[in-house]
Amino acid sequence: MSRTDPVPAGRAPAGLVRLRSAAGPRWVVRDRDGDRALDVGLAQLLAMPLREARDRLDAAVPVAVDDSAVLAPVDEQEIWAAGVTYERSRAGRVGEATDGTVYDRVYRAERPELFFKAPAARVVAAGEPVGIRADSSWNVPEGELGLVLNSDGELFGYVVGNDMSSRSIEGTNPLYLPQAKVYDRSCALGPAIVPAWLVHGPFDVTLTISRAGTEVFAGATSTAAMTRTPQELAGWLTAALEFPAGAGAAHRHRDRARGRLHPCGRRCRDDRHRRYRHAGEPGDRRRPPDLIGLTKER
Repeated sequence: MSRTDPVPAGRAPAGLVRLRSAAGPRWVVRDRDGDRALDVGLAQLLAMPLREARDRLDAAVPVAVDDSAVLAPVDEQEIWAAGVTYERSRAGRVGEATDGTVYDRVYRAERPELFFKAPAARVVAAGEPVGIRADSSWNVPEGELGLVLNSDGELFGYVVGNDMSSRSIEGTNPLYLPQAKVYDRSCALGPAIVPAWLVHGPFDVTLTISRAGTEVFAGATSTAAMTRTPQELAGWLTAALEFPAGAGAAHRHRDRARGRLHPCGRRCRDDRHRRYRHAGEPGDRRRPPDLIGLTKER
């Protein structure tokens, strides 16, 4: 087992934090002045229009919080990942794989590599042990910038992620990707979701690995080097896929009540039209319920 360490005390970013409590998990807005309690969870926030969710965070009231454990900042969201989004990741994967041409082609293609990483229940928090496959001879942590999207596809916030990967398994055959990426405790997030309106990219992404107190690896990149924008990745992910999370019902209710302007130019209230007519169009503004995606340096 390995571990993803949290940000050192005093340097934690202001943001949305999920805490363990006797009454069950609770969400607070945490900044240098302390904690402010929220009366809704992440799924409910992501079902709201961005302006309304922002007002909800601003209206959070101060609360005294003890040394409650920080949980992974998810409740009902699926975690998806996008691969080969940097030139250096393309070059690295081409060199590692038995057939590297697939990575070169997906890097240059219009359609990106997207894959399922974890359901919310399998995500571990910062500071908790992460998994390492015993049947893989080469296992690595992969630092990620996580994108938190609301049900309308708007960028709600950012979160630090660790996409544990079994490189020897994927390198043998790209079709082994699910086994190399999806296993117990292979996804870590946290400690906090930083609202998108508080920070502005591009961002530096750094990774250090220490063993027995000794730094054995250090690397850095920037989101400015990404070959695809977060909006493009989100568009492809949601083009023909629904996410039946708790916030999904509220999202569909708003669509039926108000209608939504589709690429066909008509306001549509028919579920069949909304579901099938525009399936596969990455520019479609119809969005599934909340999700968290990881942009990858692989």
